[in-house]
Amino acid sequence: MTTEPSTKKAPLLTPLLLLFMLAMILANTGGSMYHPLEALYLKELGAGIAQIGLFFTLSQIIPLILQILGGWISDSLGRLRAIAIGSVLGIFGYIPLLLATRWEWVLAASVLNAMTRSLVGPSFDAFIADNSAPENRARLFGITQTLFGIVSVVGPLAGGFLVEAMGFKGMLLVATILYVLATILRVGMARTAARGKEANPTTLTFSSLKSNLGIMIGLVLAGGLFTWIMITDGIRDIFFNMSMTFLSVYMQDIALLSISQIGIMNSIFGMAMMAVMIPSGWLADKVGERVNIAISFLFISFSIAMIALIPPASPAWLYGLGWVIAGIGVGLATPAYQSLISKAVPARLRGVAFGLFSTSLGLVSLPAPVIGSFLWENFSPQTPFLITAGASLLSIIPVWFKFKVTEKEEQRINSMDQSI
Repeated sequence: MTTEPSTKKAPLLTPLLLLFMLAMILANTGGSMYHPLEALYLKELGAGIAQIGLFFTLSQIIPLILQILGGWISDSLGRLRAIAIGSVLGIFGYIPLLLATRWEWVLAASVLNAMTRSLVGPSFDAFIADNSAPENRARLFGITQTLFGIVSVVGPLAGGFLVEAMGFKGMLLVATILYVLATILRVGMARTAARGKEANPTTLTFSSLKSNLGIMIGLVLAGGLFTWIMITDGIRDIFFNMSMTFLSVYMQDIALLSISQIGIMNSIFGMAMMAVMIPSGWLADKVGERVNIAISFLFISFSIAMIALIPPASPAWLYGLGWVIAGIGVGLATPAYQSLISKAVPARLRGVAFGLFSTSLGLVSLPAPVIGSFLWENFSPQTPFLITAGASLLSIIPVWFKFKVTEKEEQRINSMDQSI
């Protein structure tokens, strides 16, 4: 029988978690300097709106293949080992970005970055869940996401100013240096874990992968909590990828903001998100995750509609207000979603669960950027954003009625945990 260690009396943030978060912040600060501006980098390298939509569609294919494998590797070899392997691969992902002379080169970087995300992403959430107790899990996710929020504040702000001062290549060089430092930390943590908690990894075999996937597919098809999480967030993800892919281009071409101003908008979003993460985690632990998620959809719907309906070339502070509201919405939902997913699956399969969750979302939203570019060019730049706002509002209905951890659900998960 597998049980989770109780951390109720221990401090929520242990030294191990603090070091873990430091490495995550260093690695992702570089990424957040670049990713909010990626569409503009593609534009600089010669891509048009249709090609940007095609790029983001193609760049999602590799993660679909790798996310579940990454989660399985995390469950088998250990969270820190998987993150260290992914980080080493991530260093090579920066090379095509630095050398790119055409937008197609960035696709090569996206393949390597997909390998990194498939190993690091599921391991990150699973590691936090493994180091928490169910009764305070949302709070710990709130605290760690608040720390991680430094990335979304500092990264875009620094990225926007570095691009204007040094160009995209200069900014990417700084991002690469930060990532290398994070990788050194992660490899050191993995080596230490290999002599302790992760000293006896499970052998990677096809039969173990098949068994783990069989259990997860059973959860997906069971019609319970995990099923509804997948359905609801899959629908939402379709519409988000249809519009948010083009947000930086919209800010530049329609709102007429400079690259540094776009960076500031992303940082404002990050600060608003950070401000609500800890109280959001506390609220989710007290009243249930569905309350946070339902309110978040309301905030996100309003913010996206507001940004789309602001007349072009309006004062920048109006757009900033929309970004603040969006940040509050995402901050409310993030720890609640992470906590809910971790409770909806057996503890030993959290890596596969987070990988499967990301894969399913990517699969259903795969054509969304192409659809978004079609709507932009054939109707108006505002159209995909307004459709996304409507979809977010409607998502409140299934969230409120289906996002509950029932006694029957708990018994099912405990039974699966004992059989693994």
